[in-house]
Amino acid sequence: MVFEGSSAAISHTGKVRSNNQDSGYAGANLFAVADGMGGHAGGDVASSIAIQRLERLDQAFSSTDDAQASLQAAATTAAGDLIRAAKERPELAGLGTTVSAIIMVEDHAVIGHIGDSRIYLYRDDELTQITADHTFVQRLVDSGRITPEEARYHPRRSVLMRVLSDMDHDPELDMFVMPTLPGDRWILCSDGLSGVVDDPHVLKAMRLGLPPGRTADNLLKQALDGGAPDNVTIVIVDVGGVHPVASGTATIVGSASNPSGVFIPAARPARTSWLHPVRQAANEPSHFEPAADYLEELIEEDRRRAKRRRAGWIAALLVVILALTGAGILAYNWTQTRYFIGADEDSVVIFQGVQQNIGPISLSTEIEDTDILLAQLPPYQRASVERTINARSLADAMAIVDRLRAGADAVLSETPDVTPTPTPAPTPAPTDSTAPTDGEDAG
Repeated sequence: MVFEGSSAAISHTGKVRSNNQDSGYAGANLFAVADGMGGHAGGDVASSIAIQRLERLDQAFSSTDDAQASLQAAATTAAGDLIRAAKERPELAGLGTTVSAIIMVEDHAVIGHIGDSRIYLYRDDELTQITADHTFVQRLVDSGRITPEEARYHPRRSVLMRVLSDMDHDPELDMFVMPTLPGDRWILCSDGLSGVVDDPHVLKAMRLGLPPGRTADNLLKQALDGGAPDNVTIVIVDVGGVHPVASGTATIVGSASNPSGVFIPAARPARTSWLHPVRQAANEPSHFEPAADYLEELIEEDRRRAKRRRAGWIAALLVVILALTGAGILAYNWTQTRYFIGADEDSVVIFQGVQQNIGPISLSTEIEDTDILLAQLPPYQRASVERTINARSLADAMAIVDRLRAGADAVLSETPDVTPTPTPAPTPAPTDSTAPTDGEDAG
């Protein structure tokens, strides 16, 4: 599918926070998202200042090198603006913002990034995260200490390692250039979207093939349905070929869209009533940039958490093993309360246990050979013994054996005596006393 060159930008406060500290920009050649930090007022100011400096780059650049140099210079200037703002208004101390920006230069995208807002590329029906989060948990993921899924719920996922702030005159942006192709769709978003809607659901929304505006609405709805604990800002731009250089009306959203400047309310005491827990949470900063010693504490805390997690897994494994062992012992003991009558080669035997085996382990033992031969049993009893006969107890088994013995005796009593009768010796023929003898005259 090939998109016509078009873009959209949308920003929402979310369901928890009371103000929008995000800013977004979608112009002719520049597209950017900034997620402010620094409390109720500081975040608004920081993201607005960043976008105001970046919007001057919405022009046609002669080369990608010029665009990269201008993008880095704009970020450095914005950092200087943040430093001056914090000096002029001490209540803004600690303000900062993430920045993720794309400048389209013909058929290339010049990308600048700092913080944990993200840039994705949807190309050839696949979604790829182009930028890497500058967060403490991402460092843990990169070192293999936790998984990406664990990073989504890590208690320190809001700790930023690099950010555009009032503490660094020369911010280090990730800068690189990527070629664009017809049909590319670029998505820029604050972590209010990426922290709630995972990549598979973003990909599913991309595959619907809706225009940028409707796609952004779809993603925002998913974030709101997921609770939207933070501000949500989304910028989407489609590439239909070589990017146009024509100027046009830009779309600015979030705190930077206030034409009269950012409203900075006076400080007010925090509410402690249990009736307003959501409002209290809304004014908490979503990000902060830690000092070096704090990072060392986090690393040590993570080591302790990893040890506790391993200990927990080992303890859980031991509990499972003990439970299975106990269940096995109880099951085996129960089998030894059962009895059955079966055959052992040619005789009837009483067994204790059950007929089943667990692999090489037999669950029955022979306790008495009755000396009743299978050949002596009636056919139906012999078949029953060969199939085994269950008994409720040893006494019941003995009673069954008595019946089998009676059956065997009955068979023996009904068998006819086949002992052979001796054959009498033949009787000799009688002798005639009147018969003539040799030498006598027969006459």
